[in-house]
Amino acid sequence: MLERFQEHLATSGLIPPGSKVLVGYSGGADSTALLHLLHLSGLEVVAAHLHHGQRPEGEDELNRCQQFAESLGIPFMAGRADVPKISRDLGMSLEQAGREARYEFFREGAFGMNCSLIATAHTLTDHVETVILNLTRGTGLSGLAGIPEQRQNIVRPILPFTREDTSRYCEAHGLWTHDDPANFDLDFSRSRIRLNVLPELRQVNPSVEAAVQRLASIAGQEDEFLNGMAAAALERLEIALNGELRFLTDDVELRFDRAGLSHLPEVLRARAVRLAAEAMGGPLSFEQTRAVFNGLESTETGSVTADGGTVTVSWNETHLDIRQLLPSSPYRFNLTIPGETLSEEFGWQFTAYEEPYLGGDIVRASLQTTFDRATVRGLLYFRTLNVGDTMQPLGFDRRRKLSDILSDAKLTPAARTRLPIVCDMLGPIWAPGVCVDDRVRPTTSTERSIQIRFGTLRP
Repeated sequence: MLERFQEHLATSGLIPPGSKVLVGYSGGADSTALLHLLHLSGLEVVAAHLHHGQRPEGEDELNRCQQFAESLGIPFMAGRADVPKISRDLGMSLEQAGREARYEFFREGAFGMNCSLIATAHTLTDHVETVILNLTRGTGLSGLAGIPEQRQNIVRPILPFTREDTSRYCEAHGLWTHDDPANFDLDFSRSRIRLNVLPELRQVNPSVEAAVQRLASIAGQEDEFLNGMAAAALERLEIALNGELRFLTDDVELRFDRAGLSHLPEVLRARAVRLAAEAMGGPLSFEQTRAVFNGLESTETGSVTADGGTVTVSWNETHLDIRQLLPSSPYRFNLTIPGETLSEEFGWQFTAYEEPYLGGDIVRASLQTTFDRATVRGLLYFRTLNVGDTMQPLGFDRRRKLSDILSDAKLTPAARTRLPIVCDMLGPIWAPGVCVDDRVRPTTSTERSIQIRFGTLRP
């Protein structure tokens, strides 16, 4: 198995040379084989073990896992989680709670140990069980594709190997392993598939694992192809929001042409809506996707909120909007002059400096502006829009509510919330990309100016 494993690593490029890998290590045959194989292959690894707080023997298993890792000279890190409590508090199954706890532990451990990759010990047997389990839930192509070999920085190096392969490997090398009793507990759906369903399917087709693997491979390829087509359709139908200030809300809202979506083939329309919602962090269920689908088929307006309540999909007669429903907190910070003022949270920056005024026209709706230094009162700062803010835009003869000005500029509510308003001690003097107050405009008698630019953070 070692030779086949190393050949798989070389051909797949799953773990680039020089990578430091955190290995999820439970002490079972699968994770023990993975840890040992990676170690013998000369890779730098860290063994990460999470005590789930479910069984009294878990403490002994943690200690034995530590002893095994240290016997190989592998750094070992342990964590503890009360999975039953997580399950109760979040209203999820023990299986799901355990999975959430493990991956959170792995992510934190990888960051703390400076590991670029997280390796989990999923096998071909797990892959087949997952496909069958997803099938019972009425999955689409993505579910039939099963467990991906890589997702972001999580890799599954022994996915081509069966559970029997890992067990034989551990026995051949005399490695200590233990079996989790949950693997034989019929209260768990996966155990029912493992112990009852797969043996029956083998009676129908002794090579059922290979057959399911072919199904998953075909489904995965077709799923990827359809996702590409849906993504291309979304790119073509996207409606740009907020003009030059689009970068303010790219990560929290999207808009698409409703008529264009309605003319897509049904399979692409549903997939496109799901992809866009997932991009905003709100995966849609089958029922929610169907509700959006039916809404686009009708002439009515409507909305659907994704599970979790943080993403909403809404539509009217002209477009479909997908946006995050995130709370916003008021802020106020001084503007650095001269220098740069950055917001990593929102992805923008101010650049400001003083210089002699050299003349030139001031554009009212621009991401760059010039103030007459003599007319600026006190220190400059920026903050969120306040109720009651007013401004006399350049070229106007009266003051207007700033909220109305931003609305007239067709900024979305999210952009209005995120746009930093530059103020002096008398109030707002610049809404970047929208308007500058007539009070601070340079004149022929201006001697010194303040130059300010607003834009995205430099890459």
